[in-house]
Amino acid sequence: MTEPTRRDAVSAPTDTRPARGLRDFYENPAVPVASGDARTRRQAALLAAALGPPAAHGPAGALVLDVGCGDGTAAATAAPLLAGHRLVGLDWSHDALRRARAHIPHLLRAELDGDALPLADGCADAVLFSEVIEHLPDPDTALDELRRVLRPGGHLMLSTPNLAAWYNRALLLAGVQPVFSEVSLRAVHGRPGREVVGHLRLYTARALRSFLRAAGFTDVTVTGAPFHGVPRLLRPLDRAACAVPSAASILLAHARRR
Repeated sequence: MTEPTRRDAVSAPTDTRPARGLRDFYENPAVPVASGDARTRRQAALLAAALGPPAAHGPAGALVLDVGCGDGTAAATAAPLLAGHRLVGLDWSHDALRRARAHIPHLLRAELDGDALPLADGCADAVLFSEVIEHLPDPDTALDELRRVLRPGGHLMLSTPNLAAWYNRALLLAGVQPVFSEVSLRAVHGRPGREVVGHLRLYTARALRSFLRAAGFTDVTVTGAPFHGVPRLLRPLDRAACAVPSAASILLAHARRR
C-alpha cells in the first residue's frame, strides 16, 4: 500500500469546472452537505467487510479517501466501523472543509471537474463517494480520476439517490416531479420537499451498474438504503424497500478497479 502523495496538477484540455453560479451555490452554508446516518452506516459496514482487518493492509491499515467529504459528519459516523484504517477527506468547498476539521484529521482541497486530484496513481485502497455523483456536470471525468487514484483491485463505495425509488414511480404516474430531481437552483418546483440541493443527474440501479462497468470497474453490486427525508409514517415501508435495490430510496454501489 502506498502513502498518498501530492502530484503536480494536470490541466484538462477544456475547462469543465462548475459555472460560477454553481460554485456559489455550494459555498453557501445553508446548502446541505451531509445526508442520513443510515446510509452512512450501511456503506461503512460494506466497506469494512470488503477491506477486512486493518492488519491485512500493513501497520497503518488501508488508505480510504472520502471524496466529497462535505462537513465530515458522514466520516464521523463511519469512523467506528473503519477503525484501524486511515481516512482522508477531500472537498472543494472551503466552507465544507472548515466544518470538516472537527471530524476528519487529514483533509485536502480538491475538485473533480477539470483538474486531476492532487494524489499519486494507485495510492488508495478504497474511495468513499457518497451522494456526490448526482451533483457533477462531468461524472465521466470524475470516475476516471477515482479509478486512477485507486490501486488495482481497490474498492469504490458510491451512493446516490434512486430516480426509480418506490415513491417516485407513483409520483411520475400522477404527473408529479420526482423526489431528488430539481429544475432550478433557486427554488423547488413541482415536487415534494423544500430544500434545493443541486442535483444535476439521477440514476436508476440499472443505469448505475452499466455506468460503473463502462468506467472501468468490475464486480459491481448495488444494494439499497433508506432516505432520512421520508415522512415518519412511511419510514417502515422505505426500510422494507431496501430489500429490492431497484426500488430503494438510495443506491449503494460497491465496485472494484480492474
